[in-house]
Amino acid sequence: MEKRRIIVAMTGASGAVLGIRLLQELRSSGAEIHLILSEWAQKTIALETGYTVTQVQSLAHAVYPVTDMAAGISSGSFQTEGMAVVPCSMKTLAAIANGFSCNLIARAADVTLKERRRLLLVPRETPLSSIHLRNMLTLTEAGAMLLPPCVGFYARPQTLEDAVDHLVGKILDGLGIPQRLYRQWEGAAGPIEAGMSPKSLEPRHGTR
Repeated sequence: MEKRRIIVAMTGASGAVLGIRLLQELRSSGAEIHLILSEWAQKTIALETGYTVTQVQSLAHAVYPVTDMAAGISSGSFQTEGMAVVPCSMKTLAAIANGFSCNLIARAADVTLKERRRLLLVPRETPLSSIHLRNMLTLTEAGAMLLPPCVGFYARPQTLEDAVDHLVGKILDGLGIPQRLYRQWEGAAGPIEAGMSPKSLEPRHGTR
């Protein structure tokens, strides 16, 4: 593959901005984006953001109807780097966890798992029931990465955009895509540099 092919699926769960921001960053990285929007993802985009569905679709190189089970990405022979479902509804999570390929999102995710490629899900629901948790455990054991949209307070976000960028940076990390949306944690005192005096390595007061 000349470019990194990434499948991105957006479902109707709250958090459409997460999927949109991911698409923007993937586009900037030069990745080849294959996008699936569920029917409710399209409605959520309109309800939660100032973007139109057409604008979101324009960020991808290829867009597939969720009902198109004959699409190239429905086959394991279609080589990709992996797939992200952002945001992921509990309905879609349950379908993937149980191998129920009821639409192209679930089928493409099933293919990603069986081909041992990276599958990353951003489940957007709270609180979680035991059913949700069992499905998440099943997916984790199958090799998927579950990345709930939790705020990383250590990054000291000042705005909602900061929190979104931090999460999208974590998604890109999970997909193996270089990113500069947030600084990786290096410890409270920072890295130890060669040549530092022993005194400079003493614990600092008031760090807890």
